[in-house]
Amino acid sequence: MQKIARSGEDAPSAFAEVVDAYLAPLLSYCRRMMNQSIDADDMVQEVFAKVWTDAGRFNPETARLTTWLHQIAHNLCIDYFRKHSRVIEEDPTDQDSIINEGQETDDTPDERLRADITSDQVRLALDLLPERQRSALLLCYHQGLSNRDTAAILDVKVAALESLLARARRALKQNLEGVHV
Repeated sequence: MQKIARSGEDAPSAFAEVVDAYLAPLLSYCRRMMNQSIDADDMVQEVFAKVWTDAGRFNPETARLTTWLHQIAHNLCIDYFRKHSRVIEEDPTDQDSIINEGQETDDTPDERLRADITSDQVRLALDLLPERQRSALLLCYHQGLSNRDTAAILDVKVAALESLLARARRALKQNLEGVHV
């Protein structure tokens, strides 16, 4: 995908195509990394600002566009955590909850309550993980990126990523055993 490499008159429309294609996945990643923080939306806006200004740095021969975009998002999240000492407040306008609120399901109220409790427990357990472990899990399992792409984003070898994922899964399991909503 070389949309980002275009320049001249095609640049605005190529940029719009990239935003259309990657806005939702990057929002999802940043919101999960930052526990639904209001700042996650700003983070994605900053990702696209960097894409606009640094488009010449993207090399489609060395990385896929999605890998490059997630790497920018990951680095911005880590910088944010360092700057703000990882104090992240939950966004009261949680977009995932709002989107799902109006949907009708066949679930009983008890089933919906159990699902909400489980979702909250997983979110809390994920928040307890160190940023690199949380990011590795989110990139591989939630964003659906390959181990190779995730390793490139985190700037580690694939074997190191697999070790990081194993530690993250163990820690997540322990956190889930200790989390009560």
